Amino acid sequence: MDDVSRKREKLKCCPPGDDGHYSALYCLAHALQQRYVDEEQIDDMNEAITLYRRALELRPVENEDRDRSDTLLGLAYSLSYKYDELGTVDDLEEAITLGREALALRPPGHPGRDVFLHNLASFLWSRFEKQAEVCDMEEAIQLLGAALELCPPGHQHRSLTLSYFIRCLSGRYERQGLLKDLEELVTLRRAELDLYPRGHSDHVASLHNLACDLSRRYAKTAAITDLEESIELHRAALELRPPGDDERSSTLHELTFCLSTRYDKLGMVADLEEAIKFGRAALELLERDDPSHRESLHKLACNLRKRFVKQAAMQDLEEAIELLHAALELPSIENHDRSSSLCELAFCLSHRHDNYGAAEDLEEAVTLGREALELCPQEHPNYGICLRNLGRNLRKSSIQTTAIHDLEEAIELLRRALELHPIGHPDRSSSLYELALCLSLRHDKNGVADGLEEAIVLGREALELCPLGHPDRGVILHSLACDLWKKFQYLRQTAAVVRPTSRADLASSLFEFSQHFWDQFQKEVMVTDLDNAVCLATYALELRIPPEDDSVAAWVQRLAEGANSDEPVTPGQAVSNLRALANYHRARFQTQHAIIDLNEAITFYRHLLQTCPAGHPNRASSLHDLAQCLADRFREQPAAADLDEAIALLQEALQLLVRGVPDYHVSRTCLTACLQMQFDSQAAMMSSDALGVTHFDVKQVIRNVAYETLKTMPMRLLHTPTGILCNRDAQVSCFMDSAQCKQLEFQCTTCSRDQQMELIRAIISKYFEYIMLSHRWGEGEPLLRDIEGHTIYGMSIKGGFGKLQAFCRIALEWDYLWAWSDTCCIDKDSSSEVQETIGSMFAWYQQSALTIVYLSDVPDTDSLESSKWFTRGWTLQELLAPKSVVFYTKTWSLYRNPTSLNHKTDDVVLEELKKVTGIERRFLTRFSPGLDDARSRLQWASQRTTTRAEDIAYSLFGIFNLHLPVMYGESAENALGRLLAEIVSQSGDVSVLNWVGAPSPFHSCFPADITSYQILQSPLFHPSTEERVSATSEGLSSIEVLRNISRSPITVPAAQPQTPLSYASSDLYDFHLLAQVPLARFFGRLLTLPCIAYHVTSVQLKRANPSKPSHTYIIQASGLNPLEIALPSKLDDVTRSRGGLYLVRPWHSNLLGPFADLDALTEEQLVSVLWTPFNALLLTQLPHNEYKRIASSTLITAYPVDRASVLNGGIRMFNIV
Repeated sequence: MDDVSRKREKLKCCPPGDDGHYSALYCLAHALQQRYVDEEQIDDMNEAITLYRRALELRPVENEDRDRSDTLLGLAYSLSYKYDELGTVDDLEEAITLGREALALRPPGHPGRDVFLHNLASFLWSRFEKQAEVCDMEEAIQLLGAALELCPPGHQHRSLTLSYFIRCLSGRYERQGLLKDLEELVTLRRAELDLYPRGHSDHVASLHNLACDLSRRYAKTAAITDLEESIELHRAALELRPPGDDERSSTLHELTFCLSTRYDKLGMVADLEEAIKFGRAALELLERDDPSHRESLHKLACNLRKRFVKQAAMQDLEEAIELLHAALELPSIENHDRSSSLCELAFCLSHRHDNYGAAEDLEEAVTLGREALELCPQEHPNYGICLRNLGRNLRKSSIQTTAIHDLEEAIELLRRALELHPIGHPDRSSSLYELALCLSLRHDKNGVADGLEEAIVLGREALELCPLGHPDRGVILHSLACDLWKKFQYLRQTAAVVRPTSRADLASSLFEFSQHFWDQFQKEVMVTDLDNAVCLATYALELRIPPEDDSVAAWVQRLAEGANSDEPVTPGQAVSNLRALANYHRARFQTQHAIIDLNEAITFYRHLLQTCPAGHPNRASSLHDLAQCLADRFREQPAAADLDEAIALLQEALQLLVRGVPDYHVSRTCLTACLQMQFDSQAAMMSSDALGVTHFDVKQVIRNVAYETLKTMPMRLLHTPTGILCNRDAQVSCFMDSAQCKQLEFQCTTCSRDQQMELIRAIISKYFEYIMLSHRWGEGEPLLRDIEGHTIYGMSIKGGFGKLQAFCRIALEWDYLWAWSDTCCIDKDSSSEVQETIGSMFAWYQQSALTIVYLSDVPDTDSLESSKWFTRGWTLQELLAPKSVVFYTKTWSLYRNPTSLNHKTDDVVLEELKKVTGIERRFLTRFSPGLDDARSRLQWASQRTTTRAEDIAYSLFGIFNLHLPVMYGESAENALGRLLAEIVSQSGDVSVLNWVGAPSPFHSCFPADITSYQILQSPLFHPSTEERVSATSEGLSSIEVLRNISRSPITVPAAQPQTPLSYASSDLYDFHLLAQVPLARFFGRLLTLPCIAYHVTSVQLKRANPSKPSHTYIIQASGLNPLEIALPSKLDDVTRSRGGLYLVRPWHSNLLGPFADLDALTEEQLVSVLWTPFNALLLTQLPHNEYKRIASSTLITAYPVDRASVLNGGIRMFNIV
């Protein structure tokens, strides 16, 4: 007998009027309801509803057993089930009404209220799905939030409520797209994951869902940490969904999407390769009729197309086209999906046309683009892209076929695309550029002048949206320059002139046009002519700047040093361009009085002066022009420094000129005027009556000097007497109200102007001397928002507040008014301020009057060597930068009671510091930031850690004197990789490649972690006596040379810049051409490395240790003694058999000693250095003439066979990824 039958028998035994009749009715109704859930027989549900109604009549009011509310809920449940079965809205409406009544009978505080909240929410959500009334959705979510609050961790209903809450919140996000819902979804997903630990049946699904929501949040906020976490979660889910799992394909699909997205963001080729690999794996698991099959085909094709753009491998493009054709052949494809595949296929065909020039590819691309546009709804985000891509292909078609109607249609489409890309849209610049190209082409075909004018306007707007450094700026500027050239040729009616094609020729033409407008301005004084001259000369100058220079200043510096670039630009052309721009800006200042033009003129005149060293025929005129502008600025904004510099420049100019020549007379007149201004200024300062000048003028000068002094100091400082945090305005106010300032004002009335300025600067510098705190962060550190507007001395002494108060008290004891702590003096919510702080912190510590190091874990009787302060990343620069440092122990007692206020002058403490840090005394006492000893500086940091992994790289920016973007959220490998790439690019130093450990995904020649820079064992050298004598007869011993390499500063010689495309792996420099060997350089993620290379001829597995992961290989290479290496993992057979393996010794001329004459090097000197053991890199060849470092986890010590193997070799360039 089943449960329903037993309950029927019980009801028969309890007829109406019996005390058990209600209970029997309720129990039978519940049993029928449960059987309906199992067997889905609608008669069971109808009978359950009838029985619940009869039971409800027996309980007109709630009793202590809560019978009425239970029955209301049971009846509501049954009506809800019936609605799900038959779709009768009246049933759902009644279920909601009953649910509300039941909830009212279970007010807050009653047991089981969470169930009633949950069920009413589910009924309302069902009505929302039927009728789309937003109020139902909002109420359902509100009820579920209340239910979840009643289900804390450990509650039996928490899982069910959490799951339904996530479902509803996800539904609202999909409809409204509100970030706050997505933020809450991520929080709830994390809570759900906590409920399903590893091993639980729902654990993998929870990992997958959280990863998907993090990916969606990344799409909203672009926070790279979300994307990184999403990838890691998908990887974890993939491990738990082995081959054969039904859901493995969906995880592969999502992981592919995330990796592809990260490639789009960071450009790491490894991500793209992995996305393609996983995309292929997902595709293999899907049947042709699977709904995800088309999307997998599409995404794999997109990733292959991206790799084609990166590596130019035509097979990738061909495969992408094939996959997209397959995707389009699948049945039942949605319009928007088909549109995106058509658009992507058109894009690929357009690429193939660009490579092969096949007209049919372009024709098909246009046809597909039209179909894609018809299928894509106008409100779809891709509609603008479809318009732009079709417009681009029609433009190309019009070039091939000379059909003007294609061009007109392209212009119309691109105008519509531009309307969909308003100001602020990321695609606006590309749409502007494409439309400008079409209008320019129409001008070429039809001679429509207004079209060319509009093309120039659009090109200028596109250029403004792509600042210096933007990857598209170069092509946009080139196109704009061509249009400007056409415009002025058209105006001058000289169309027969051959159109320039190179950047240099375009620059010369634009500069010529600018001179034309300058001539017009000088005749008619029309401001528009002057504006045109400035604009054209500016574009011309930018066109002259080679790609390797990121600014005019860097380019001018190279020109001044005599370095050449690949651009065919002579210094004379550059100087003419600079001089013209300076003159134009000065003229515009004189007509419009905009100080920005005067500042620009001064900047360009300074650049000019760099190109005119002592002895240059134009130096005197350059000195004169700069002095004139500085004098003009002094008249506008009186600053003694400008006038003093102008006078010094004019005095030097007069020394270079012959008396009696016109230029001498002009410079002498100008100098006389400047000296008169200086005299008048001093007289005004010293006399309170002259020209109505009052005592207030002195105060203004003092205020200006105070602000000037504070510019190089931290932007906020603690005022130690009051304990108040002051910004720069408050700091200046403190001084202006002080007795020192009043005394200074009085002293200024009794001395000359020069003495005044010297006195003012000395007093202000002394007043604003400050102390820095260096410490380890602990619990409860005070932040900016905690102390802003308060005095710290009146606060609690708990946690870091007590430490901050003690620090300020000690600073005051040492008679310093100002103090700085990294806990509260930085606005950590401002990314720009954090960037500026990290870039300036080394300098702040360096110019501090004193740095106090608080060792919270060192008792008074202990040694500082035990402190964890020495293990933290940021404290390295805090130790090296300051000139004066004192250490305080846990009780704020001076360590070892030094005789002076500087532990860096205490021999005993210095020895302790040397022992605990491994840093030599000369660096501890007189450290200079820069790129010298790069390997040593990395070694100092190799045993230190930071709370945020990426900070270990950021903490070294100041030590290397590098200014790089701070991008919190990037991986530690990426941050360290950017730092190392910049070191190599600026110095050519190859010592940073000398490490052992896991490789970084950023680059195979960089370590994944800075710990890989811990001390490496030097190669052992055991030559025969005869060999030793021969090898060292002309210089230092090999070991001495090796030791000196790391200590020798690397000076980068002026060399002709080249790109990786300039080098081929066959490029070989023999030892007679050492002076021509380029330095190591990075171009994007590609390292171009000069090496002494030894081709590997054999790799044999000697033995494998089954008890631990160890494989020993014997490697034989041409010119080297056989060597053994032990690796934790087995070399892949393809790598071993490929034949493209090399053992290499990275080359830098410092291997021969810091002062070696490369042009006069003898064979014996070469042998003495290069016939030595060395730490080798093992490289394996990849496609496209690229290499990758492998086997970095072990130290590979190689030794050349004999003298001949050294002398017969050479230096070869490798492109390494």
